[in-house]
Amino acid sequence: MHRSCRLYAILFLMKSFSSILRLAPIVFGLLLVSSASMADEIRVAVASNFVGAMKVLASEFEDNTEYRVILIPGSTGKHYAQIVNGAPFDLLFAADAKRPELLDTKGLIEPNSRFTYAIGKLVLWSALEGAIDSDGEVIAGGDFRYLAIANPKLAPYGMAAEEVIKAKGAWGTIQSKLVRGENIAQTYQFVDSGNAELGFVAYSQILKPSGAIKGSYWLVPENLYSPIEQQAVLLKNNEAARAFLVYVKSDEALEIIQSFGYGVRYVE
Repeated sequence: MHRSCRLYAILFLMKSFSSILRLAPIVFGLLLVSSASMADEIRVAVASNFVGAMKVLASEFEDNTEYRVILIPGSTGKHYAQIVNGAPFDLLFAADAKRPELLDTKGLIEPNSRFTYAIGKLVLWSALEGAIDSDGEVIAGGDFRYLAIANPKLAPYGMAAEEVIKAKGAWGTIQSKLVRGENIAQTYQFVDSGNAELGFVAYSQILKPSGAIKGSYWLVPENLYSPIEQQAVLLKNNEAARAFLVYVKSDEALEIIQSFGYGVRYVE
């Protein structure tokens, strides 16, 4: 009885091993497909102000390649912290040059991949007609309940807004009226919803394809704030991500970026 049980066990193991061998090619094939699928995806951390333009760029790129672009919008400050802590992004399109430079210094990007893809423009905007004068004097006048800015510690557009308010001599007097958004997208929502009568946002956020702009605005002179030089970096050296960067530097892509209200530097 004991010998027959042992024989049964051996036969069972042989049958199981045979099944594993038959399944091995299928399992291996699935692993290859999964790996290829991951390789064809590009995870792009993108600054909140650039999401509109990036959606168009990603769509055009996907239509002409076999790659898929996954966007992760957010503040550049948070993206930077996530990358330092190992977030699995392939590319970073930041709202400034500072964080990409820091990542470069830390050796967390592919060598020589850092470049300026857009130059941001700051605007004081209200969803209400006639709420903002042509010189932005409304800031110093203080005739409003709330003014929204992005958090200067996290968002470059918030830092630029702080510089403009200080240039107008109003930083010390309107502190109780400031509403800080986590990023420029939230700041825009504060103003668009009417929770803040006016706020500093990206020009790209209020510029529509038709050219019409709702409400009233003041396009801030660029000499009142530090240049908002927006840089991109390659975090992982893969073919798909490199192909996307080549596309972003193309004349077609630069025209799209300009149409969203950004300045550009033509790159060879």
